[in-house]
Amino acid sequence: MATDQERYEQGMAVRRAVLSDAHVDRATAAATDLTADWQDFITRVAWGDVWSRPGLDRRSRSVAVLSSLIAHGHQEELAMHLRAALRNGLTVDEIREVILQSAIYSGVPAANTAFRIAAEVFSDTEHGRDAG
Repeated sequence: MATDQERYEQGMAVRRAVLSDAHVDRATAAATDLTADWQDFITRVAWGDVWSRPGLDRRSRSVAVLSSLIAHGHQEELAMHLRAALRNGLTVDEIREVILQSAIYSGVPAANTAFRIAAEVFSDTEHGRDAG
């Protein structure tokens, strides 16, 4: 069984690969006495335990995350994970399909908001021309 330190190191490597060094550097630099334990927890558990499991590749994990975030209306996290989905190899066209699929199961308003956020995110990337 991995130690907490090994889980943290694995989690940090995956977190950086998925979200980018710049994002992780901002998040960790912004940690306070209040949030330091939270940063440690999400790095070890979300990234070191769950995102590091061999059962799904990162593309599939991104599809699952996008679907869940759309369903629960977590717009701030959605923008971050739309960028991550691109880093994990999803195309804008595939992300469009995930959002369309979510409309059926999570509702038109949720998909409408997701498309708005995706358009904003993709306009800030080199993929913006594909956002349609």
